Amino acid sequence: MTEQRTTTTDGATGPLRVNSWNGWDPLRHVIVGRAEGTVVQAPEHAVRRDYPDDGFPLGTFGPMPADMVAEADEQLDNFAALLERRGIRVDRPAPLDFNRPVSTPEWTHESMFGCMPPRDLLLTVGNEVLEATMSYRSRWFEYLCYRPVLQRLFDGDEKMRWEAAPKPRLTDASYKPGFWDIFNGLTTEEQLARVRDYDLVLTEAEPLFDAADVARFGKDLFVQLSFVTNKSGYQWLKRHFPDHRVHAVTSTNTHPLHIDSTWVPLRPGLVLHCGERLADAELMEFFKLNDWEIVEAVQPASWDHPPKLSFCSPWLAANMLNLDENTLCVEENEVRLSEQLSSYGFEIVPVPFRAVGPFGGGLHCSTVDIDREGSMQDYFPRRYGRF
Repeated sequence: MTEQRTTTTDGATGPLRVNSWNGWDPLRHVIVGRAEGTVVQAPEHAVRRDYPDDGFPLGTFGPMPADMVAEADEQLDNFAALLERRGIRVDRPAPLDFNRPVSTPEWTHESMFGCMPPRDLLLTVGNEVLEATMSYRSRWFEYLCYRPVLQRLFDGDEKMRWEAAPKPRLTDASYKPGFWDIFNGLTTEEQLARVRDYDLVLTEAEPLFDAADVARFGKDLFVQLSFVTNKSGYQWLKRHFPDHRVHAVTSTNTHPLHIDSTWVPLRPGLVLHCGERLADAELMEFFKLNDWEIVEAVQPASWDHPPKLSFCSPWLAANMLNLDENTLCVEENEVRLSEQLSSYGFEIVPVPFRAVGPFGGGLHCSTVDIDREGSMQDYFPRRYGRF
């Protein structure tokens, strides 16, 4: 592996502190990812990439085109600089040589992936930063990119809890054989039925989850069951956070992958839904019972101009970053969404970010909160159904 390097820039002053309970309290410290070194990952049980029109037909893999990397990293660097100008401390990961085989005693895989979307791997709850299991073999070693940052946080904040979920074995037993051949041949309604029944690619052989499938609402954590998060992973999180109410959420999307583009907290009492399909009826009733307004997002501009080599949904438009309760960073092309959110009183900070999508996500995916002002609050005093 290449020599690790990391970057810290202090947009904020003062001692290091790990503290974040939700996605809307005033942001003081954040990690911003890098596109450098990202590869179209080699096919594996959990995921297949197929981009025949862009030079990567099914079965092929390798480094993302250099011009795409350069443009994405320029936008990431500019975003980091924007945050610094607003007084926010920014850390960056240390890329590895992702275009090389990796192995454990039980398997070998021909590539890694990248370190653009730290939100996939790291979950901050209060003063704890938790490393998720991950369910792709290509992402098993990705935690190494963030270890220099986490070590510095651990050294700088004596109250920080640095945790890692059990490292998964990811043997063949963790995946359903032939899943993609079967699933891709189903109708939309048949796929939705599989999602509702949580009959997806992962088995329950071991706990598996991505951090980006967890939505933080103070005392309540909502865990989406998806292509990368299984029921066992949800159960592990529920036991790991005994002081929280941890809820399992089933998607109404045919390809559930991370909750932060479909069920997006904006501020206390206001949540954004992707708009493609209504969320689970019981979940919606639970929020309404607790006086939350559910906003259906307008159709994304990215629907009209999908970037090449991107595995992200057009609803990546909803993948925003709150700077505080009143300020949202939104991709600059998403003018309709910005206008919609402005009508709710938000200051919109437009950020050029379209080039970053093919590297694993949007503004929320590319960041991990380390420090936000605030404390754990109970935003859902009334119980309903299974919630």
